[in-house]
Amino acid sequence: MDEKEFDYLNVIPLVDIMLVLLTIVLTTSTFIASGIIPVDLPKAGGKSVESMKSQVIEIDRDGRIYLNAKAVTLADLAKAVANVERSSAVLIRADRTIALQSFVEVLDMVKALGFTRIHLQTESRR
Repeated sequence: MDEKEFDYLNVIPLVDIMLVLLTIVLTTSTFIASGIIPVDLPKAGGKSVESMKSQVIEIDRDGRIYLNAKAVTLADLAKAVANVERSSAVLIRADRTIALQSFVEVLDMVKALGFTRIHLQTESRR
């Protein structure tokens, strides 16, 4: 019996799979770039500091504190940040509706540990 040789390779299923994978990667990268914890940032003029993210401290609208997207208490935050090199940048993202005292406690703790590169992330006014 004669076998018929393949004249071509059907690449349509391969293209379909690649498009699905591309969609998954783009969707996932959007969530990573925007942050997982919903924080309504305050507005301010000036340039945004987003490229220097060594340690990210977030305070959500309920006053919960997160270090690199992991929930911590203020005491646990002090212990975790105490092991970080002092020359690294610390980015604080705080919801605009929180009590000022929560933000001041976090900022004071970070300054007391000797960090000098402390940044507050805000949204630009438009």
